[in-house]
Amino acid sequence: MNSRNDLTIEREDVLPVPSPAALSARRSTRRHRVAGFVAGLAVVGFAAAMVAPTGVALAEPVAETAPESVYSAALGDTQNLTVTVEGAAIAPVARGAFTVYVTPKPTPTPEPAASRGGGGGGGPLFYTGGGAPAEWMAAAGIAESDWGYVDYIVSRESGWNPNATNSSSGACGLVQALPCSKVPGNGYDPVDNLRWANDYATGRYGSWAGAQAFWSNNHWW
Repeated sequence: MNSRNDLTIEREDVLPVPSPAALSARRSTRRHRVAGFVAGLAVVGFAAAMVAPTGVALAEPVAETAPESVYSAALGDTQNLTVTVEGAAIAPVARGAFTVYVTPKPTPTPEPAASRGGGGGGGPLFYTGGGAPAEWMAAAGIAESDWGYVDYIVSRESGWNPNATNSSSGACGLVQALPCSKVPGNGYDPVDNLRWANDYATGRYGSWAGAQAFWSNNHWW
């Protein structure tokens, strides 16, 4: 059996129990460390709060400039600018001019004049003038002594209508000349018609009296 001294020697490897003062010192040191750590976190949090708005502002995308439209570019190109360099005026650049072509109106084609005497395709030239049978016979050169014979034939052929026309034969005018184109001038003009009839009566029947006698027997001449 060991003595008390032996027991003491055998327990020399056992850790010594700290004293109450040492434990208190250790607790105080831990508190200081925790307080320092918490203070550091507070500083970091404050700094982050200060820097955060700046970081957000820096992170915001920069608005892109709207692209220039074709209209604004063309409008800017049409500006005439005068630039002065060391007192010398530079004339603005002359812009190109443009012309407008207007299609001219076509010249109307003149219509062909109606043929005289009613023999062409232009249609008859009806008489629109005035006058009386005596004036027409005198202008045609018919002797006044023959006016009675002339009146007998013309009254039955046309009723003294200068524009009388036979729809079937085409005879025209006061004496119903056939064909109408035979009359020099215009077959519907009373003077031209009577002038032709005067030559026809004296040439075919010898006189207006002979022409009137033939018409009385045959109802034509």
